[in-house]
Amino acid sequence: MFELSWGGSGRLALTGPDRYRTGMMTGSPNSNPADWRTKPTDRFILRWIKLHLASPISPILARLPGLRPWMLTLFSTALGLLAGVLLACRLGWQAGLVGAVAQVFDGVDGQVARLTGRESPGGAFWDSVLDRYTDGAMVLGSVIYLWRGASSGSWPYLAVLGGLALIGSNLISYSTARASTLGLDLGTPTRVSKGARMSLMILAALATVVWADAPWVAIAGLAVATQVEVIRRLRQVWRQGSDE
Repeated sequence: MFELSWGGSGRLALTGPDRYRTGMMTGSPNSNPADWRTKPTDRFILRWIKLHLASPISPILARLPGLRPWMLTLFSTALGLLAGVLLACRLGWQAGLVGAVAQVFDGVDGQVARLTGRESPGGAFWDSVLDRYTDGAMVLGSVIYLWRGASSGSWPYLAVLGGLALIGSNLISYSTARASTLGLDLGTPTRVSKGARMSLMILAALATVVWADAPWVAIAGLAVATQVEVIRRLRQVWRQGSDE
């Protein structure tokens, strides 16, 4: 058993048998950037979400006895899958709200892990793998949403764009992990990372309140942007090989 407590300096302390697993970490939102709120790989939209939306929640949850980071990971994944199902049922704005909550909690699990000294390679692996389910659910949900409201003449275009968006989204994540393993430099950080992709689909789902076909923008945007980024990465690695 262990107990979380806040010290007089506003820092989170873990006491009890597991105390050796963590140090003292600041709970102030104004602390330095390299703290529990973000990881070095967090950029752009994902970083903003973690700094401004997830970080106010995480210290509170970290103090709850019995709550583990893997529980938050599963909760975030379940919400992401539910958002995809709601989209498939043409409940656009509802899917957008659920997806937005899932996006926030996708950052909370890692923050809680760092605050409580439970960060581990296994937890990071779980988080990365389950993120692909959420990513895929939102893409497929958007495609089914559009298919159910589209004329038969647009189905071939939807199938192509949906397939490219789904494959491209997975290739962005896969190529990032593979390049890291092989020690390859992919150049400029991508702007179609997980956070950006999810945010685009969430905003499109919310926009269905005023424009029912808004998910077309998300699917078409992902289909083009992810493929362009994958091609750019392939060229980047090819040039590295040519220079050797």
